[in-house]
Amino acid sequence: MSERIAFWKGHGTENDFVLLPDPDGSRLGDLSRELTAALCDRRAGLGADGVLRVVRTEAYDDPAAVAARGEAEWFMDYRNADGSSSEMCGNGIRVFGRYLADHEHVDISGPLPVATRAGTKVLRFAGDLVSVDMGVPEVLGDTKVSVGSRSWPALHVSLGNPHAVAFVDSLDQAGALLEPPEHDPGDYPAGVNVEFVVRHGDRHVAMRVHERGSGETRSCGTGACAAMVAAALADGVHEGGPGGTSYRVDVAGGRLEVAWTEQGRVVLTGPALLVARGEWLGPRTRARRSPG
Repeated sequence: MSERIAFWKGHGTENDFVLLPDPDGSRLGDLSRELTAALCDRRAGLGADGVLRVVRTEAYDDPAAVAARGEAEWFMDYRNADGSSSEMCGNGIRVFGRYLADHEHVDISGPLPVATRAGTKVLRFAGDLVSVDMGVPEVLGDTKVSVGSRSWPALHVSLGNPHAVAFVDSLDQAGALLEPPEHDPGDYPAGVNVEFVVRHGDRHVAMRVHERGSGETRSCGTGACAAMVAAALADGVHEGGPGGTSYRVDVAGGRLEVAWTEQGRVVLTGPALLVARGEWLGPRTRARRSPG
């Protein structure tokens, strides 16, 4: 594979991604951890929280892509900034959908199914806003997370990927989040996304997030959904309640709206923007000048 790689750059509430168009699965070969990490490097690469390979289900042999053939044309091959693969990304899939709508001539007049490692998700478009049906969340019980000498009780919620949601008095208590918050490895053998949440009003919360494999990010779509579910349950709302319920979730990069429908499904809505395109020339080694 040539080091020259065509790319797009996009973000959803400043959770940013490098998109690699590979419709027929022939351009990228094996998307290695090393290549993904190099692309996401914010000093020597393009800089991103993750990589989205855009590939047709018929052209990719990932088991999740194979299973979705016949119900979704496109597969979101999502990789974290450290190169590890992940099941789902709520902001990423909306950016993925924006790319399909703008550059693969996909019909967005109705629902758009997209295959992921967490199953097929359905997108809907309204101007700059994109909504994604995240499915039925799994509430898996109580756990705890720690930062330094502080610990908080947390709720284990799955949106296809694992989350630990902890309510705090102030988001400053989460510290710098340069390192993953400590958690029970028995609850999360493959790691976890951790959300620290404060209440700002009725059906209005704010959060900070440490994403598994990426560190602290400006936003996390699945994390916002997990935070909303935890807040709704604490407020006595179960599985959306009659008529459903909706919460505003503020993140460092903007605002997301999360609805929990009467049918128990979680729907995430927010902006999805493409901001740049280009050609990555591959890593370069720069000669260092001697001091003096």
